[in-house]
Amino acid sequence: MALPPLRLGVNIDHVATLRNARGGLRPDPVRAALQAIAAGADGITAHLREDRRHIRDEDIRRLRAEISKPLNFEMAATDEMVSIALAVKPHAVCLVPEKRTERTTEGGLDIVKGYNELAPIVRRLGEAGCRVSLFIEADEAAIRTAVRLGAPVVELHTGSWCDAIEHGELDRAEGEFERLARGAALGASLGLEMHAGHGLDFDTAERLASVPEFFEFNIGHFLIGEAVFVGLDAAIARMRSAMAAGRARA
Repeated sequence: MALPPLRLGVNIDHVATLRNARGGLRPDPVRAALQAIAAGADGITAHLREDRRHIRDEDIRRLRAEISKPLNFEMAATDEMVSIALAVKPHAVCLVPEKRTERTTEGGLDIVKGYNELAPIVRRLGEAGCRVSLFIEADEAAIRTAVRLGAPVVELHTGSWCDAIEHGELDRAEGEFERLARGAALGASLGLEMHAGHGLDFDTAERLASVPEFFEFNIGHFLIGEAVFVGLDAAIARMRSAMAAGRARA
């Protein structure tokens, strides 16, 4: 039986990064989200950081009101962000680690160590009607803890794999890929919906799409960078083609 197509969530954070570098209102991340949806995105991802370095509160409110596809609200597990999520009620909330000093998310959320703090947050968000996702490493203990927390979705951090490929560390890259594949299989066997993201490009997305347990990829920085040269429509179309090619080999 053929597998369903992979969903593509497009992260529009770095449209906001470009806007904020100059100030003002342009480029508008909500316009980018609408264009991404028209080009074939299945959903939009936006990370409201504590320091508001890219996405801002008003962006989240406008996205919730104006886009026709699901909004995946990435956030740290803080009281402030929980309050915003409960007020906005996006389709999905993805809990991620966050440090002010990092340029981008550096790894998965430590849900094993943070279980007691995360459990009531996952419960409250779920009761509010949000699909809760946990951004974690492809680690058995973390995946099993996600089940205990009651989160229906986990997103595996693909950054270490993509970084190894970028630096030509092929042995490490193969080990990281196998870890992701094993993690996806374990999570799916436990009833989790498996997503992946961070650092994916056309080639890595195509290869990862061959892992049948994945349902969705969330990709942002690479697509926005490609859009500078070829436009967002063309970048998304090529990404969808790459994902479809990988899926066909699953």
